[in-house]
Amino acid sequence: MEPMIALLLALAWVVMATGWLRLHPVIALLLAALGYGLLTAVPAGEIVGHVGAGFGATIGYIGPIILLGSIIGVFLERSGAAARLARLLMRGIGWKRVTIGMGGMGLVVSVPVFCDSGFILLSPLNHAAARESNGSVVPGALALALGLYAGHTMVPPTPGPIAAAELLGADLGFVMLLGLPIALLTTCAGAAYAHFVGRRAFIAPDAMPPEPASMEPAGDKTGPSIGKALAPVALPIVLICLGTLVALPSVSRNMGDISAIVAWLGQPIIALGIGALAALALPDRLTRDMLSESGWIGDAIRDCAVIILITGAGGAFGRVLAESGIASSVSGIAGIEGLGLLLPLLIAAAIKTGQGSSTVAIITTAGLTAPLLPSLGLESDMDRALATIAIGAGAMAISHVNDSFFWVVSRLSNMSTRQALTLYSPGTLVQAVAASIAVVTASALLG
Repeated sequence: MEPMIALLLALAWVVMATGWLRLHPVIALLLAALGYGLLTAVPAGEIVGHVGAGFGATIGYIGPIILLGSIIGVFLERSGAAARLARLLMRGIGWKRVTIGMGGMGLVVSVPVFCDSGFILLSPLNHAAARESNGSVVPGALALALGLYAGHTMVPPTPGPIAAAELLGADLGFVMLLGLPIALLTTCAGAAYAHFVGRRAFIAPDAMPPEPASMEPAGDKTGPSIGKALAPVALPIVLICLGTLVALPSVSRNMGDISAIVAWLGQPIIALGIGALAALALPDRLTRDMLSESGWIGDAIRDCAVIILITGAGGAFGRVLAESGIASSVSGIAGIEGLGLLLPLLIAAAIKTGQGSSTVAIITTAGLTAPLLPSLGLESDMDRALATIAIGAGAMAISHVNDSFFWVVSRLSNMSTRQALTLYSPGTLVQAVAASIAVVTASALLG
């Protein structure tokens, strides 16, 4: 069978299997890899070997990185550091500028903390802001949810963008340097949407909003200092970005031997390892229980285990795609190079809308499109970084009833299902379009 036809069938299978049949994404992706190999020119006796090689090569590098990012996120959340940073941001912006504050707060917190956890953690602050201004919780809830989404899909060390960068061969530093400003612009678009559309419905804030346990720092009533709270997130980002910069010939020539040290520290696994060590200093008192299987470390491992396996399955699928010769098949399609960043973006949006999970959409799309990048004219480091962000942009649209985050947002904001579908779901599409425009513009300016 022609590789492109087999690819379309495999894509349809992944969407149907994870969305309608409710199969686990790992199983769906591995079956897609095997089925695609059997339908194309890959020798049957070699398919399993390619699946194993692709799976192992992918998680061998990316697994520890995702784990370290998960440890940082759990310690930020459980120690009260994330809540402290959020409150500081709200005090600086002002409780009455609720959409700007909530959007910015969501973007900051989503980088180390998973989307669902971030909304649960910060929703009480939105209720407090609404009570302070005698307003509705809807504008703040929309801005918070959309800000969380922007960081969750486009800014490492969030697992989805990290995994996509590895699958696409993108430099993580470039992804950070480009992803942060694009996510910020996207968050501004989401905040503007929340400001105007949020007025359509008035929902009073909770009189006594439920305060999740993670809002109270363990063993510490004030939480870590601002410097300690920032360090686990800021250190990896700064080190990885510096590592990317010193790799440029013009910079490394002027820095001499120092550039080698900075480059070593800027490796993602080293930078995130330093961030994880800084995170261990967040609790008032680090106990052995926190490092146990049932403690914070155990929770971090459980949180990221499924994501690591999905990433490995995506890598396995990508390996079989590459071995089938799909790149040469795609390059023969007239005008395919003109699609550029739009193809991975649209594939991500289709998978996201069909099965609900942004992380699954990002990883699946990255595995699908990695062999196609040369045919799409996306071969440079900058192009691969932008492709990573474009996939994240597409994976925001559209969040609806098959997305667990949809239910977290609607229930904690006291929205009915209909209100969430008419207020929140279109907002994810608006943000996806805004992010897509930003990515395409960045490509035109930097290309």
